[in-house]
Amino acid sequence: MSTYNSYITAAAVALSLSFGAVSCMKYEKDPHSSTSGTTTMVCDNSFENIFKQEVDVFEYQYPDAHILVRYGTQTEAFDSLFSLNTRSIVVSRDITPEEKRALKAKYKKERGANVNVRSSKIAVDAVAFIVNPQNTCEKLTVRELGDILSGESPQWNDLEPSKLGAIKVVLDQTGSSLATFLSDSLLQGRPLGPNVFAAGSVPEVFKIVEQNPNAIGVLGVSWITSDMDSADMSREELAESVLTDGAVMGATLTQRVKVLKVNRDNEVTAYKPYQQYIFDGSYPLFRQIYMITTASTSNVAGGFYSFVTGPIGQKIIMKTGILPAKVSIQQVELPERQ
Repeated sequence: MSTYNSYITAAAVALSLSFGAVSCMKYEKDPHSSTSGTTTMVCDNSFENIFKQEVDVFEYQYPDAHILVRYGTQTEAFDSLFSLNTRSIVVSRDITPEEKRALKAKYKKERGANVNVRSSKIAVDAVAFIVNPQNTCEKLTVRELGDILSGESPQWNDLEPSKLGAIKVVLDQTGSSLATFLSDSLLQGRPLGPNVFAAGSVPEVFKIVEQNPNAIGVLGVSWITSDMDSADMSREELAESVLTDGAVMGATLTQRVKVLKVNRDNEVTAYKPYQQYIFDGSYPLFRQIYMITTASTSNVAGGFYSFVTGPIGQKIIMKTGILPAKVSIQQVELPERQ
């Protein structure tokens, strides 16, 4: 991929999903089928805004289907799956072969049933760092982020000349999958420092950064796109925007907060978490999103799994600002707004 001119620092990416025609008919189904009935699932709360839209479109297309989603930590999602309380979860890591064997054995012992444990990577999520627009910081290296998260660089002045004081790092929850990612990827397994705080929810992280120039927030990139208007659409409007054969335009980043550029320690160029830079690996901080299910293809839980991993579900993910697992890519260069 060719290097962009220095004055071009943003891109909107149109991703054409190479699938066949999608019908927006509403089908009448039996009370219990892949498109009718009621099921529960547990989703990592980092991906809540994505899955609310997935459920909305699925239930619009299939009005006899009802998906009841509980949002919690990744640990809670796996606990619910292994306690057989739910058949489907959405998390930031795949199920291991050992876990698959254990889950199958538990179903056989407790339910007398043979199950097929299926998993699919459904998206790639970038981990974004945001600051208040009053903060003069524009970019950080991976090493600098590690020093901030460990507490080794407790002041903004430790990074560059700054009138700001102590750095306050804000996460959704200290026990979340995002916290685990930061510890594993930036701290080599070490715990987060004393300057890291839990806001209690992802929207609260955004709110704190908007109000506090000393804060740096850590979020999945889907929470900071300027195309969050899709979250304000009616269910019908959202469904009609994806139930077509056309390409979906990737989201750009919000202007309400400053999204920091990040570069690897051995590289000069820093990147913002645009879908294009997630796609080509230029943005260094990303994680996979997986959907795991024990549901058969003949019930609504299995139907929803097929929907999310299929063309419509992937289009919905595209609109939220993260990268769908199944895409062909077309670049559209745009100058970054000041």
